[in-house]
Amino acid sequence: MLKVLLKKQLMEMFKGYFYNAKKNKMRSKFGMAVFFLFFILIMVGFMGGVFTFMSIQLCDGLTSAGLGWMYFLIIASMAILLGAFGSVFTTYASLYLSKDNDLLLSMPIPVRTIIAARLMNVWVMGTMYVAVVLIPAIIVFLIKTGPTASKVICGIILFLIVTVIVLILSCLLGWVVAKISLKIKNKSFITTVLSLAFIVAYYAFYYRANEILQNLLVNAQKYGEKIKGAAYGLYLFGRIGEGDWLATVIFTLVFGVLLAIVWTILTRTFLSIATSTGKTTKVRYVEKTVKQKSPFGALLNKEFKRFTSSSNYMLNCGLGILMVPIGAVGLLIKGREVCELLDTILAARPGLVAVILCAALCMIATMIDPAAPSISLEGKNLWIPQSLPVEPKMVLRAKMSMQLILGGIPMFLICLCAAIVVPGSVGLKVLVFLMPMVFTLFLAVYGMFVGIKMPLLNWTNETAPIKQGGAVTIVLLSSWAICAAVGVVYGFFGYKIEAVPYLGICTALFAALAIVLLRWQDTRGAREFRNL
Repeated sequence: MLKVLLKKQLMEMFKGYFYNAKKNKMRSKFGMAVFFLFFILIMVGFMGGVFTFMSIQLCDGLTSAGLGWMYFLIIASMAILLGAFGSVFTTYASLYLSKDNDLLLSMPIPVRTIIAARLMNVWVMGTMYVAVVLIPAIIVFLIKTGPTASKVICGIILFLIVTVIVLILSCLLGWVVAKISLKIKNKSFITTVLSLAFIVAYYAFYYRANEILQNLLVNAQKYGEKIKGAAYGLYLFGRIGEGDWLATVIFTLVFGVLLAIVWTILTRTFLSIATSTGKTTKVRYVEKTVKQKSPFGALLNKEFKRFTSSSNYMLNCGLGILMVPIGAVGLLIKGREVCELLDTILAARPGLVAVILCAALCMIATMIDPAAPSISLEGKNLWIPQSLPVEPKMVLRAKMSMQLILGGIPMFLICLCAAIVVPGSVGLKVLVFLMPMVFTLFLAVYGMFVGIKMPLLNWTNETAPIKQGGAVTIVLLSSWAICAAVGVVYGFFGYKIEAVPYLGICTALFAALAIVLLRWQDTRGAREFRNL
């Protein structure tokens, strides 16, 4: 039974590689092979390559200074952080709050078997992340210092110990996430905030990684003495990779006991957590007046609730809502200085800096595109908006208006900042503000147009229309091409008529296209939507 449950868990983990949610059917053997090959290239080729390069840099400096233990301490810490973060949501979803808990618990299957299968699933996920960090590091160390039996065996044991540490941390963090999720109504915001926090932390580390490594190598001896004095246990942990048998035995026993404790706690608390429905409170009914909304207001409110109920929707189609204000602050701080510098460099093409800035703002606007997948996200429930006692064009306008509100407000802010910092006449500043705002309107209507023409309604996972849908892909790629064309055309030909007339023509063109597409959406587009 344990083998069957583990197979089930692994199939769920890699469901996307076997099953096409977009077409609602199994993939072909060739398709499965391509997906797994791509997975191997990302994990082994890209991530493994990055950590191999980092290991080479660290190993040369630290082993020559007699600090091989510090090398393994640093690499193992990276593996633990990556593995714990990579598998914490697997623990949360598959162990504590899995959707099939009730079904499995109703079967004649021992609870220990269910827990063991799910723990092994979490261990496999964490081991994959640990492997791409630690295995290259061990191989690099053996090549640099020469392989011996103790180094090889202790290196393998170190790898296993790190996977156990990741498993223990994943269980603890997963338990915390599960407890928090039971007390919060809108779990999508938690997922979105945690994902954004990881993205910010990743890029902060990425841009400072070289500086951190150089500082570490220069001051390795000083840091090593401090660790030996204040945290001798960390020194012993690093010694495992160098082949120290005493340290290996000590940490094997310690984490073996900790794993046994975690297993005992899980077996005693699993039922209470898995069957928990969260905190409920009694609410006394109090009669109050509810303000009636207009049909359009109700439809718009429905679209916003759909957007905020899905972390995938918010992250993939609304990330720019946070990024655009950050860009606005950056423009106010460094924008004028950068524009003046570029204006000097590109003096042969007067006004090119303003045009490039407008094209860049238009490119930023494409980061907010919830309209394109909004019809596809209705899925099998499309009949609900189609059967409402409102005109179809009102439904479409509500979807379009959501993007205008989500994108228009932050774009207003960044366009205003751009107009302030860009050098030039008042007319140029007005167009630097106006042109991206009109493009934002065009983008919303254009997204609805493509969304009506290319709906994806037979999905089983909402990531299919959001990430894999043809509407989103076409809108993004074509919008990027349009933004690039604005700058390229001016650089080759448009500079002859100067920036103000050129941006005025672009603004008028985007406005005209928006009006034409909006007219189509209210007439023929509404009829096509009704007949989907």
